[in-house]
Amino acid sequence: MTACGSSGAGNQASGVLVGLVTKTDDNPFYVKMREGAQAKAAELGFNLQSLAGKSQSDNDSQVQAIENLVARGAKAILIAPSDSEAIIPAIESARHAGVFVAVLDSPTNPTSAADATYATDNFQAGLLVGQWAAKKFDGKQPRIAMLDLSPAHVAVDVERDQGFLQGFGIDVKNASAIGDEQDGRIVGHEVTDANEEGGRTAMEKLLQRDNGINLIYTINEPAAAGAYEAIKAANLQDQVTIVSIDGGCPGVQNVKAGVIGATSMQFPITMATDALSAAKAYLDSGAKPENSPGLDFTNTGVTLITDQPMPGVESKDSAWGLHNCWG
Repeated sequence: MTACGSSGAGNQASGVLVGLVTKTDDNPFYVKMREGAQAKAAELGFNLQSLAGKSQSDNDSQVQAIENLVARGAKAILIAPSDSEAIIPAIESARHAGVFVAVLDSPTNPTSAADATYATDNFQAGLLVGQWAAKKFDGKQPRIAMLDLSPAHVAVDVERDQGFLQGFGIDVKNASAIGDEQDGRIVGHEVTDANEEGGRTAMEKLLQRDNGINLIYTINEPAAAGAYEAIKAANLQDQVTIVSIDGGCPGVQNVKAGVIGATSMQFPITMATDALSAAKAYLDSGAKPENSPGLDFTNTGVTLITDQPMPGVESKDSAWGLHNCWG
């Protein structure tokens, strides 16, 4: 487990310890989330302590982080869970101790385990890149590689997969989220741990199975960058379209460069800042935030970024994306 901290003062919440627990401390998504949280915590007068697991699936370190924060007297904890179910006992224990817990990015299952959840509508994020890919491949036979997060069936993984499949027009019942492939258009699934090395290794495995792959769905943009390294090494870059989810500045730059065809942009800074504002309101008055209409969490938005717009699929170009990446 790693840690870094920031502090601030200036209002009723001055000196109050608040924790931020992310999956890792080096993934660009969580780096940006932490930066946004540090700035907002300083504005609100919170003493922010940031902790992280060692990998995308390191639930044990996140449990330890929550326990440590409670022991130090934290009044609120923000967490992006590595495991949407295994983390629940630790969250419940913290809440029982009077700590306000807000989940970021990857909702717990059920979401009611936390006081509030701020996240991308991950199904919608997958749906958008699936719809875009369906338009691009209209009349063309796809051979699809799916690069997922982990074998743990994390909610964010399953929801993005299912959104992509539905958007592309593939019956989710005929294509498992992670595992056996029943739809003939899908070459296979491999896990990446949401990083570049994992994306490269996963893509190499799938190319050994079928070098006719022409469409790659990736759980995030670091995995997409790794996948591109593998297809470029195999001299297949001209036949392959990559779609992804994240909307980080490096990923949007890869859209501009033609490495990624389309990506769904998330807003991790909004997740952190909105959650900190909710923590302030709760600590001041006991008020809890309301969920977005029709959802069991607060939706922080998603925007499709592409320089190849498709009819009927709303999108913004890479210039807009570079100006707003992860804002």
